[in-house]
Amino acid sequence: MPETAADLTSLQVLRHVDSGPRGLTDAQAEERLVTLGANTVPAWRAPSWPRLLVRSARDPFTAVLLCLGLVSSLVAAWGTACVILLLVVVSCVLRSAGEHRADRSMASLRDLVATTATVLRRTSRDGTPRAREIPVEELVPGDVVRLGPGDLVPADVRLLRSGGLTVHQAALTGESAPVAKGAVDAPGVTALAGPTGPPDPFGVPQLCFQGSSVASGSGTAVVVATGPRTRFAAAHRPPGRREASAFDRSVHGISWVLIRFMLLTPPLVLMANAALRGRGLETLPFAVAVAVGLTPEMLPVIVTTCLARGASLLARTHGVIVKRLPALHDLGAVDVLCLDKTGTLTQDRPVVDRALDAAGRDAPDVLRWAAVNSWWTLQLADLPAPDALDEAILDAADEDEPLRYDGVTALPFDPVRRLATAVVRPPGRLGLHTLVVKGAVESVLERCALDPAERDALLALAAREADSGLRLLAVATAERPARTRDWTPADERGLTFAGFVALRDALTPTAADALKVFADRGVAVKILTGDHPGTAARACRDLGIDLGPGDLLTADRIDGLTDAELARAASRTTVFARCTPEHKARITDALRAAGHTTGFLGDGVNDLPALHAADVGIAPRQAVDVTRESADVVLAEKDLMAIDHAITAGRYSSGNIATYLRITLSSNLGNVIAMLSAGLLLPFLPMLPAQVLAQNLCFDAAQLAFAYDRPHPVALRRPTVLRPRDFLRFITGFGTLNAVADLATFAVLFFALHTSGAADNEEVFHSGWFTENLLTQALVMLLLRAGSRSAQGRAPSPVAWAAAGLAAVGLLLPLSPLGPLLGMEALPGLYYLLLAAVLALYATGLMAVRARYVRRSVRAGIAP
Repeated sequence: MPETAADLTSLQVLRHVDSGPRGLTDAQAEERLVTLGANTVPAWRAPSWPRLLVRSARDPFTAVLLCLGLVSSLVAAWGTACVILLLVVVSCVLRSAGEHRADRSMASLRDLVATTATVLRRTSRDGTPRAREIPVEELVPGDVVRLGPGDLVPADVRLLRSGGLTVHQAALTGESAPVAKGAVDAPGVTALAGPTGPPDPFGVPQLCFQGSSVASGSGTAVVVATGPRTRFAAAHRPPGRREASAFDRSVHGISWVLIRFMLLTPPLVLMANAALRGRGLETLPFAVAVAVGLTPEMLPVIVTTCLARGASLLARTHGVIVKRLPALHDLGAVDVLCLDKTGTLTQDRPVVDRALDAAGRDAPDVLRWAAVNSWWTLQLADLPAPDALDEAILDAADEDEPLRYDGVTALPFDPVRRLATAVVRPPGRLGLHTLVVKGAVESVLERCALDPAERDALLALAAREADSGLRLLAVATAERPARTRDWTPADERGLTFAGFVALRDALTPTAADALKVFADRGVAVKILTGDHPGTAARACRDLGIDLGPGDLLTADRIDGLTDAELARAASRTTVFARCTPEHKARITDALRAAGHTTGFLGDGVNDLPALHAADVGIAPRQAVDVTRESADVVLAEKDLMAIDHAITAGRYSSGNIATYLRITLSSNLGNVIAMLSAGLLLPFLPMLPAQVLAQNLCFDAAQLAFAYDRPHPVALRRPTVLRPRDFLRFITGFGTLNAVADLATFAVLFFALHTSGAADNEEVFHSGWFTENLLTQALVMLLLRAGSRSAQGRAPSPVAWAAAGLAAVGLLLPLSPLGPLLGMEALPGLYYLLLAAVLALYATGLMAVRARYVRRSVRAGIAP
């Protein structure tokens, strides 16, 4: 009942939960624990390894391979069926094992929830209440708890008493500055209006929520909600079905392209052979082998291996845990990164920018008085530590200045007065006390002896400074005759205005460099913050981000836009200010609708909707547990450079996957076209099914090298996205070129065999084409890989070694004892000379077409 508690006095709240200032008895607490259950947040259990294994088999391309394996078994192509099944099993095991390791790593991070609480309990109704430490799980509504500095709020509570209490609510609201809380016993003091109108329950001064922590001061509170009834627990409810990520969309698109080709190929082979050569169902195994030859059987293994290696490297070297392997590809495809300002671009602490007087001029004396107030309030009000604003003031001021005064007493900050007062004795002025007041601008000015015009001018000056991104504290003083009776808030009247202390957010040291790196990598940064627009704009200016007239959008304007209008506006806007969690999620959805692959960095419960809406959700290790568990990627620290490392690893992995797909599909398509043509031109099958399978096995084994390749740095300059249309254009162009080389090989074979008198020898023809196929595929591996040259100096890359091995197999296998078993035999020497000429022309054509493709890709802004 947190909202209800805001509208009731403390006595009414105690009656509502059937409790009192002395707390519950042990019997009452035990009875409520049985009735209401333990005070635990519903945990999200990590899926078991068998469940991960089954889930990994739901990949659409895995389903395609399983269908091909079934067809192969139906036509008794047992070798093909066994190889396909083995590849599917290896891929599923690798993927599920990687995600299982990530889940185990995450289990060690769930340590941010309080374990014990200090509670007042009685053994009987007439017993004396005693403070005791009990497990948080045993708290029940009606318990009276004590809060101190550093404590985590163990449940949703209503304050009964407090002293200088401030709490961090960043986990719930994203607001970095501590929020003042107090036992305001007035039903009229409720939630302040949010930026778009509705009340903000987290702004209620008398309520504290589970998930927040005490920054300073102390308090006594009654528990009003526990377990699944807390606001913190509401965020643990399972989210709705997540939309397909960039990886899912890419794999589905490419899979359907291949499915169309594979469904079309066997009927074409059967009909062409039946119509022109009179062959019947005896060509069915060959037709299935051709369809399998078009399929990149190693795709699941290559994808899983590339992503698993990248994830393992990130975990070892940068402490980045990739919980969902496809998220690494999504990181490589990210072209928009959404993040909050606080804690990411700026630190969770303010720094003094300057002190100014009523005319807006620099005024060092104002900072001196502010430091006197901070120091003596800390010393005399029993505060355990200064809050962030006092720390900033004391760091900026001369540390000896406050010590020149003798402290008399202090009235600490409270959320109603919104100011703090220190009473000091100035040096050399006996009989006088000086009141030094510091706090919110409006609260201080209304206590100063000013005429309306002066007050309005000062408020206008404060508004201008706030619009420029500074946070202002007003400082005022008053001299009073020394006295022995207590000083009270009633004495805070007739003050003399001294000036303002302007503070700004301290920048994160690596933020500016990280933003430059993101710009170089083609990643646009969008800042989604709940802060004042001026504060966000100031941080951007300090970081070197130039904001134009249309680069900043506030929540009230977002509410007036349709989804289509927001999608257009979000693409060109850099800063979104005054954002609620719902705004953040809607902006993220709009960016995805505009065609962007989005990443979102968040650490609080308020970030969950946007984290769930993004293609890849990122959270730091220090995030609340529910946010960590919802994220796809977990960072060791909230550092933008760690995200850059993750994006780089994602682009390396995605680049290798894209290279494998381009090379494999273009080569396979060329072979299929050549096989269809040869089936129509030759009186016999151009290649036996066993030879097609052997060729595929050799090529697949060599292609494993792509998982260990290191693409050229040019491949890292732009997001790597597996676009089905781009792949279709690539494989059509290069596949046709490959088919032309195959047809040229037919002519060479016919000429060489006719010259040697073996024109009707099927075994020699099969051998010649088998050798040519493996040699052309080795050339394609070398010449079409990303960057076209090694990024590791002159040392041969894994792909170069694999291509050399593939070429060696193509040349030696027909000559080996395995050749006759596969229906092949030695070739005439003239064939090798003519084949060398064909390969030279083919390599020249590959280089020319590739150069044209790279130029077009660069003009289009696509990673080649």
